[in-house]
Amino acid sequence: MATLSSLILYPVKSCGGLSLQQATLTVQGLQHAGIGDREWAVVDPSGVCLTQREYPRMALIRPQLAGDQLVLSAPDMPALQLALARSAGDATLTVQVWEDQVLASDSGQQAADWFSAVLGVSCRLARFHPQAERAVSQTWSGGIAATTLFSDGYPLLLISQASLDELNQRLLRAGRAALPMNRFRPNVVVDGIEAFDEDYTETFALGEAVLKPVKPCPRCPMPSVDQDSGVVGPDPLDIMQSFRAKPELEGALCFGMNCLVLAGAGQVLRVGQEVEATLAF
Repeated sequence: MATLSSLILYPVKSCGGLSLQQATLTVQGLQHAGIGDREWAVVDPSGVCLTQREYPRMALIRPQLAGDQLVLSAPDMPALQLALARSAGDATLTVQVWEDQVLASDSGQQAADWFSAVLGVSCRLARFHPQAERAVSQTWSGGIAATTLFSDGYPLLLISQASLDELNQRLLRAGRAALPMNRFRPNVVVDGIEAFDEDYTETFALGEAVLKPVKPCPRCPMPSVDQDSGVVGPDPLDIMQSFRAKPELEGALCFGMNCLVLAGAGQVLRVGQEVEATLAF
């Protein structure tokens, strides 16, 4: 029997995640305590999102929930407290996520100063605007209309535990250290299916919720960033080269599947619940 083994929500794009026992499913991804996945993003002065690709120290920025606040911590820094309630007077800015330009609320000068000090570069913290909408590419969605926040492109990333186990076996045979799942930053981890079955699954049903994998997740060098230290180490892409190249993505090395929500928006997903995987053949 397949089960849901982990749920992870990332309040701030490219920063640490919240490991949850339950989360609400929305069409834009996971939500918990009113916080959406990748609801905030760190941006440079021109509004372009910063990520661990260029700033691996972002891994050290850790979120916590404290009542009506999102609290962020980083080494040698006082905690930054962000009110979850929005203010009608918040300034706005335009954020660029890949080819998309999206309206966002500016989180203020205190947050800008805090992130600039942590990362050593001028930046600001943006929050996805409640009136904004960012559509996913229908090239891969099969014509299904869907939206997301500041994710790279899709509401959910799903990975099976067996896929990580297979990769780690290959790393160990090559004399390399095994990697934890957090290197690949999934939202949903499923146990009890075969390695890379997610590549060939039509739908994942979790009670009344139905997730549809639509696009393999091409991998950049971010999995080389140790999420506990923020230090860049050996990149697993060289090992993945022999068995994870996807011809349909011009040979990109892929790990995990981007998913859309077909049904069940508003349902609560719980770690340990049964998952029914329907293969596409």
